[in-house]
Amino acid sequence: MRIYHLSAECYPVAKVGGLADVVGALPKYQNQAGLNAAVVLPYYNRKFVREHQFDVVFQASTLVGKRRYEFEILKERDNVLGFELYLVSIPGLLDREEVYSYPDEREQFIAYQLAFLDWINWSQQSPDIIHCHDHHAGLVPFLLQHSALYKRISKTPVVFTIHNGQYHGAFGWDKVGLLPEIDMMAAGLLEWNGGINSLAAAVKCCAKYTTVSPSYLQELTIQSNGLEYLFHLEGWKGTGIINGIDTDVWNPEADTMIAATYSLKKPAGKAKNKKALCERFNLDPNKPLVSFIGRLVLEKGADLIADALAQSINELAGQVNFLVLGTGDVYIQDQLKAVAERYPENCQVYIGYDEELSHLIYAGSDFLLMPSRVEPCGLNQLYALRYGTVPIVRSTGGLKDTVIDFGDEGGYGIRFNQASVADISYSIGRALSLYQNTVQLQLLRKRMMALDFSWNQSTGQYIQLYQSLTPKL
Repeated sequence: MRIYHLSAECYPVAKVGGLADVVGALPKYQNQAGLNAAVVLPYYNRKFVREHQFDVVFQASTLVGKRRYEFEILKERDNVLGFELYLVSIPGLLDREEVYSYPDEREQFIAYQLAFLDWINWSQQSPDIIHCHDHHAGLVPFLLQHSALYKRISKTPVVFTIHNGQYHGAFGWDKVGLLPEIDMMAAGLLEWNGGINSLAAAVKCCAKYTTVSPSYLQELTIQSNGLEYLFHLEGWKGTGIINGIDTDVWNPEADTMIAATYSLKKPAGKAKNKKALCERFNLDPNKPLVSFIGRLVLEKGADLIADALAQSINELAGQVNFLVLGTGDVYIQDQLKAVAERYPENCQVYIGYDEELSHLIYAGSDFLLMPSRVEPCGLNQLYALRYGTVPIVRSTGGLKDTVIDFGDEGGYGIRFNQASVADISYSIGRALSLYQNTVQLQLLRKRMMALDFSWNQSTGQYIQLYQSLTPKL
C-alpha cells in the first residue's frame, strides 16, 4: 500500500512543534509494518537538507494565480529517516529557512499542494492513500475532486489528520484566483464564515479525518475556533488515534544526549542526570525539580506559570525547584525571567529551544508541568513517562487520555481540572508530598517506564483505517 504524507513539518528536517515529531516517526513505523509510506515536504534551506544528498526526480511548472512557477521534486538519496523523503522546491517561494510567518505564506502552501498534485498526476504516480496533515495540505482533497486537472487521480482516498484545530489556513474569496480551474458549483465546500477555509474544506472533502487523541475528537465540537458546528455535522467520519512516540529517539537506555543512560531494570542513572542538570543551573539536587518544556503561549497555559511558581515557592517555603525551557510571548518570557531573578535558588529559565537540553530535562527532572488550555495530544507527557518523570497535567485532550492520576487505581501522574494558578499550585504541593514518599515515587516510576506509548499500536489503527478505504488491497 503506497502512502504519501503531506505536511509543513517533519523532524529532523524542519520542526516547530509536535507536528514534526509525528510526521517524522509515523511513516517509519508504517514501513516497518509493511506499508510503503513516504513524506512530501516543502523545501527548506536548513541543516538537514544541506547535509544530505538529493536527486531531482521530477521537473515541471505550476500556475498559482497568474504566475507560473518552475518546480522540482527532490528525493533524499539514502532514505536515512526510514522512509522516502521528497521536497518540493520552488525558487523564490519554497526555498527559505523558516517554516512559517512569511507575508506570502498563503501562496507558499497553495503552490506546495499544486506542485504535489501535478507531480503525481503527470508522472503517473499512483498512491493508494494521500494522508494530509493540518491546514497546510487541506486543499488537496477538494482539488482532487473538483478540479478537472486532476481527473485521473480524483478517486484517490484522502485521510486528513488534525493536529491543532485552532489554526484553519483561512483566506478571503479575493484569493480564489490562486487556485486552478475548479467547479464553482462545488465552491461551497471551500467556504466557512464568509471565506475560504482550508481546514473546513479538508474536513468536508476527505474520506476520513483523524484527531491525535480520542478526547480531542470530542473537544473539537466544543472548541475549534469557529468550526464547532462543522465537526458536529461531520463527526461520523472522524476517528481519534492517540499519537505515539519514536522509541528509538526517546530511549533513556540509549540516549546519547543525556548525562547517564538508565532503564526500568537499572534506574540509577536518573539520579545522575538530575545531578548534572542541577549543576548546570545551580539548583539543589536534593529538592524535587519541576520542569516545563514548550512554547510560552496562552494555548499552553504558559501565562499562568510565573505566578504559580512564585506562589508555590512562597507557600512551600522554597522546598521545590523549577526549570523552564521555552520561547514565545515576550511578556510571558519577561514574567518568568523576573521570577528567576527574584528566586534564583529555586527557579531558572532558559529562553530558547535546545533539543539536547530537552532530553536532559526529561531525564533529570522529577516532574514535568503541562497546564495546557488546549492540548490535542501532547507528546511531552509521553516523553516524560518514558524517562520516569511524573507528568503534572491539566485534564484536556490527549493529556486526559494518556495520564491517570496517581490517586486513582493504576495511576502514575498528577492531573488537575482548571487552567488556573490555584490548581497548578495545589498540584505542585501534591508533587512535593509524592516526592517525600520515596517508596511510592519509585513504584510510580517503574509503572510509568513500563508503559508502551510507541507508534506500534497507533500504526495498527491507521492501517485499519487505510484498509477500510482501499478494500481491494
